[in-house]
Formats: sequence, C-alpha cells, structure tokens
Amino acid sequence: MRSLLFAATFACFAPISAIAGDTPAPADAEVYFVNLEDGATVTSPFKVIFGLSGMGVAPAGTEKENTGHHHLLINRPPLGEGEEGETEYGLPADDNHVHFGGGQTETMLELPPGEHTLQLVMGDLNHVPHIEPVTSDVITITVEE
Repeated sequence: MRSLLFAATFACFAPISAIAGDTPAPADAEVYFVNLEDGATVTSPFKVIFGLSGMGVAPAGTEKENTGHHHLLINRPPLGEGEEGETEYGLPADDNHVHFGGGQTETMLELPPGEHTLQLVMGDLNHVPHIEPVTSDVITITVEE
C-alpha cells in the first residue's frame, strides 16, 4: 500500500519535475532576445544578443542565488515539449542545444538558409532549468542566402 501511495504521489508531480530543476528563480525573471524578433529575416552569420531581467548571469558551476546561464534551443519544440529527459537531468549539449556556461550574453550564429526557431532558456549551475523555468518565447527567423 505504501509503495502504491508513493507511486501515485510521484505521478502527480512527474510532469513538473520533467521540465524543472531544484533551483528557484525569482518570480519576475525574464529572458528575451534583444536584437531579434519573431519573423525577422537575417543573413548568416548573425549576432544574437541575450537579454535578462530580474536575475543575474553566472558561469555554470557557480552556486549563487538568483543567477543562471543561457542556453539557446535551435529548431527544438518549446522547453518541456521536447525529448524525454531533455530537461530533468539538464539540457543536452548538441547542435540544437547550445550552452553558454561561461556566462556569455551574446553569440554569432551560423545557420543554413531557411526558416529556424530559437528559444532562450536559463539553466542553473548544473544546466538544469529552474523550478519555474525562465524561458523566452519561441521565435521563428528566416535566414536568407
């Protein structure tokens, strides 16, 4: 009976834990694109500037309250709607999940011509999204030749 109660309790909270870590973020924290907006047309390579308000930026591995570091999701479903395990153990590092663990706040991005989606996600010291994930809106950009 005890294990059944545990399983039922875990099942209730599983969707929450699948998209968030253990590190709290300030309630007013926001991450956004400074120089790009939904529907923008760019030529590659192009600069992406990350905006953040309500919290600070710190390199990965830095345990400091109300901080995190940027991750850029490229051509991925919105955070929480992607692959299983994508967030509960930290974001993977690959061509679709770019980590800025050094505390960077901008990057030069090179993408092939066509339509692409971008989303910013703040990660804690272990690359895991905060308890209440701090994410930008997903934007769609077009890269011209």
